[in-house]
Amino acid sequence: MKIWDFLKTNKFAHEAFEAGVTLKLINGVLETVGAVLLIFASPANLSRLVTYFTQEELSQDPNDLVANYFLHVAQNFSHDAQLFGIIYLLAHGLIKIFLVVNLWEKKLWAYPTAIGFFTAFTIYQIYRFLLNHSVFMFALTILDILVILLTWVEYKRIKDAPESA
Repeated sequence: MKIWDFLKTNKFAHEAFEAGVTLKLINGVLETVGAVLLIFASPANLSRLVTYFTQEELSQDPNDLVANYFLHVAQNFSHDAQLFGIIYLLAHGLIKIFLVVNLWEKKLWAYPTAIGFFTAFTIYQIYRFLLNHSVFMFALTILDILVILLTWVEYKRIKDAPESA
């Protein structure tokens, strides 16, 4: 119980919350921009673009893991994958932007709502991690769990704070 009291009154916890939701906003904006760009990218054009950017690296090192990964993804990119990517990135991005703006405005309903959505997104990330064991996905998931905990602490801090006149 004392740890919660400490976190609720600790300025660092509030600043970490602010930093975490700012990262969520940046991520949401990037996902939304990515979805819009994906609308205009055909699978064939995407494949050509990735081939163009990886050809020099692959000519020097044909076994380059990163370049081969991007080339493989681009060559197997279908219209169905494009549609899924657009819907996923757009929904994910817009929800994050909406929630962060409302968190910054300290709207009480936004805290449990954000915790719910961030938890759902994190569960999906854990599922994706179990499929591909991506170190990036693992790090992102840990960061998201911290943001969820900090959002809970911030919610309790604001909710339990005495009203100022």
